[in-house]
Amino acid sequence: MIFDYTVIWDSLPLYLSGLLETLKLLGISLFFGLLVAVPLGLMRVSKQPWINFPAWLYTYVIRGTPMLVQLFLVYYGLAQFEAVRESFMWPLLSSATFCACLAFAINTSAYTAEIIAGSLKATPHGEIEAAKAMGMSRSKMYRRILLPSAMRRALPQYSNEVIMMLQTTSLASIVTLIDITGAARTVNAQYYLPFEAYITAGIFYLALTFILVRLFKLAERRWLGYMAPRKA
Repeated sequence: MIFDYTVIWDSLPLYLSGLLETLKLLGISLFFGLLVAVPLGLMRVSKQPWINFPAWLYTYVIRGTPMLVQLFLVYYGLAQFEAVRESFMWPLLSSATFCACLAFAINTSAYTAEIIAGSLKATPHGEIEAAKAMGMSRSKMYRRILLPSAMRRALPQYSNEVIMMLQTTSLASIVTLIDITGAARTVNAQYYLPFEAYITAGIFYLALTFILVRLFKLAERRWLGYMAPRKA
C-alpha cells in the first residue's frame, strides 16, 4: 500500500483554515454554553420545585437526545416555519455557522449545568457554615463562596466536557462548514485518498486534545493545588 502525502502537504492551507473554523466553533459554543450553564446549575440545586423542574427538564431533554438530531432540528427544522423565515432572526438562522454554534452551545450548556450542580451539592458543609458565620446573605454566599469554590472543583469534569465538545464540532461539516473534518472530506472527495485525508484530520484533533489537556492540568494545579494530598 502506497500513501500519497504530497496531496496532504499541498492541502495544508485547507486544513489550517479548517483548524481555525474548529477553534471558532469550539470557543463560541463553550463561552455561551457556560453563560447559560451557570444559572441552570444554580436552578438545579434549588429546593423550590418551580425553579428546579424547568432546569431539570431542559438538561434531561438535551442530554437524552443525540447531538446530530439537535443540529438538524436547528439547521433544517426551524427553516420549515414561515414565521421563522419572516422574522428578524432569519439572517442569523440561515447561517450554518450560527446554527452550529447555537446547537453546540445548547448541548454543552446542559452537560455543564449538571457538572456545576454536582459540584455545588458537593460543597463541604464547613464552607457554608463559615459564610453564614460571617453574616453573608444567601446571594452573597453563592457569589463569593459557593459558586467560585464549585467552579474550581468542577475543572476535572469540565475538561472532559471540553474535549467531548471538540470532537462534537466535527459534526459541523455535515451542515456545509469546512472545519477539520470538512477539510478531510473535501480532500477525499477531490483525490479519493480517505486514509491520508482522515488520518491527517485525526492528527489535528489529537494535537488539539493534547494542548487542551495540558492547559486544564495547569489550571487544576493552580486552582486545585490545595486539595492535593500533602507529602509527609
